[in-house]
Amino acid sequence: MRLPAAFAALCIVSGTAVGADLKVLSAGAIEPGLVKVAEQFRKDTGHRARITFNTAPQLEKRISGGEVADVLIAPPGLMDAQVRHNKIEADSHVVVGRVGVGVVVRADANEPDIANLDRFKQSLQSADSLVYNQASTGLYLERMFDLLGIAEPLKSKTTRYANGAQVLEHVIAGKGNEIGFGAITEIRLFESKGLKYVGPLPAQIQNYTSYSAGVLSDAPTPEVARDFVKYLATPASKAAFFAAGIE
Repeated sequence: MRLPAAFAALCIVSGTAVGADLKVLSAGAIEPGLVKVAEQFRKDTGHRARITFNTAPQLEKRISGGEVADVLIAPPGLMDAQVRHNKIEADSHVVVGRVGVGVVVRADANEPDIANLDRFKQSLQSADSLVYNQASTGLYLERMFDLLGIAEPLKSKTTRYANGAQVLEHVIAGKGNEIGFGAITEIRLFESKGLKYVGPLPAQIQNYTSYSAGVLSDAPTPEVARDFVKYLATPASKAAFFAAGIE
């Protein structure tokens, strides 16, 4: 029995006609912008990006463990390592943007003075406690506090978590004069849940983490993955990222 022509054509193009499901592994700091861009990509193309957000160490563990995905969005260290290991298509990179570090407190807490570097240091030393992550933001803060000569007195009152969400949830449930740190984009996501964004780190010590996207070498749907990565660099996508705090 012959298949109807329309049905046969649909079978030829199979999943592409009805939309592919891309698996995207991404750093969590760009979540606010990436979610919006992925939704617009779905509307424009019919292809859905299913995104898993993790810290860079968690992403590295997943990839080295053999997890199969289409696209990786990560900071330079992880991305460069995957290119060297031939796990990323070398010519598929696009820069998504960069995210700075922000200071956060509970919604009902007094704001610490971070107007300049000296006042920032004084605020940290007078705080009851500090909290930040064990990922790129936390690693930077650790080095920065050491360079400022205040690492030792801060160590005993510092709590660290695996990711930014855990840090922000801790701050929401905290007490006393506690100061938290995180990617500005992540802080913005939690503002309505009981947080107050104080502001970015003082300009002299601000640190930006850049994020780029690439197609994984073993991507199940490589053509659509390449289209998605290119889509991240379009003017409309760049505008959406900027609106979410991703420069």
